[in-house]
Amino acid sequence: MAIRKIVELGDDALRQVCRKQEKFDLRLWILLKDMADTMYRADGVGLAAPQVGILRRVAVIDVGEGLVELINPEIIDREGEQCGREGCLSVPGRQGIVTRPRKVTVRAQDRKGRPIELTAEGFFARAVCHELDHLDGVVYVDKMDRELTPEEIEGHVPEDDYE
Repeated sequence: MAIRKIVELGDDALRQVCRKQEKFDLRLWILLKDMADTMYRADGVGLAAPQVGILRRVAVIDVGEGLVELINPEIIDREGEQCGREGCLSVPGRQGIVTRPRKVTVRAQDRKGRPIELTAEGFFARAVCHELDHLDGVVYVDKMDRELTPEEIEGHVPEDDYE
């Protein structure tokens, strides 16, 4: 399919609340394929539709355990807390420390419109929360506890020292 342009911080699309995806048709399937291809090409672990300029509640995530497609997702349960590093394909060159739930349960639809429910923990939960924030016009920099220095981004400071 096609590699789409990833919009960057400052683009209005990143600050909009996305509309519900109503049609589960070929256009959605093409969007999902394009988003996955774009995410993989950019070495990302997640991509939300507004990051490619589409204001729909659609996200793709792959934290190394296979591609997950979420259409019209909503978090229905949260547990615990974790604090860790985040970056974003729409905010190149920057990273920050963000506090997120340790575990989330999400209700969504698959590409055919069928209801699905999944529970994510750890890094997967972080990625889910990050991408779902995009669907509500929120970028991780809005929630970060602090921004990492260039030295920390390059890995010269142990992760234990972040907090």
